[in-house]
Amino acid sequence: MGKVLVLGVFVADTAYRASRMPKMGETILGNSFVLGPGGKGSNQAVAAGKLGADVTIITRLADDDFGKMAKQTWQNANVKGAIKYSTSSYTGAAFIFIDDKTGDNAIIIAPGAASEISLNDIHDNSEIISSTDVFLTQLELPVEVAQEGLKVAKENNKITILNPAPAVRLPKEIFGLCDFITPNETETEALTGLPVRNEKEAETAAKFLTELGVKTPIITMGEQGAFLYEYGLIPAFNAGRVVETTGAGDAFNGGFAVALSEGKSALEAVKFGCATASISVTRAGTAPSMPTRDEVEEILLT
Repeated sequence: MGKVLVLGVFVADTAYRASRMPKMGETILGNSFVLGPGGKGSNQAVAAGKLGADVTIITRLADDDFGKMAKQTWQNANVKGAIKYSTSSYTGAAFIFIDDKTGDNAIIIAPGAASEISLNDIHDNSEIISSTDVFLTQLELPVEVAQEGLKVAKENNKITILNPAPAVRLPKEIFGLCDFITPNETETEALTGLPVRNEKEAETAAKFLTELGVKTPIITMGEQGAFLYEYGLIPAFNAGRVVETTGAGDAFNGGFAVALSEGKSALEAVKFGCATASISVTRAGTAPSMPTRDEVEEILLT
């Protein structure tokens, strides 16, 4: 069993399905509403936990109903929490619009207590970081905290993964701390200024990321699969009809981190991540859509 440490955010997902997004000032009727657990860091930790890794998440919550939802979600997925509680904020929440026709989504996040994650959270958990196999973080928390987490992990010779989502401006120093970086097409363009619509463009953008200091860029490309630098495009798996794409990137990152923690090669790990994501999009929700180890191993045989 590999050890995966996730530095990230929990938010409660409030998901609305409708035939289209309303215009400013307009009210439309939706077709459904679901309240459930979310946040990129939490989703990735749940994905890794359901796949059988020894997982810990470093985060902040408030002592409220959404905070209780977070702890129950992690308990159900065998995820341990290194948690600090805020007395002056709320546990985060997200508005998710899902297009009923395509399954595509648009998201607004209010991180609440998670926005208070600080450098002290890294220093206070340095022992946990030094004992993990893979350190994974995202950008729903302050960039300087993500960077410090990557730095401490690298100093302890751990495998580091940065999922640069949502897309924000990054200091140049952060790239050299990344063994792997896993942007999607939109995030890649934000980082490099280069469009990514096909394998050739992905190769150009990935090379640019290596010139910034990243050891191995991986560009996730939705239904096309994922581009692994110095290998090429690894196709997605056909696991059934696409229901919702919201948690696909988190499923990929969780699966990818688990495979690396078990000593698999980058190629094997990307395939494992693609299989995890391909299953997740056939189900509604984010954390609830994450597959089990048996499901992933079964689709890898197809």
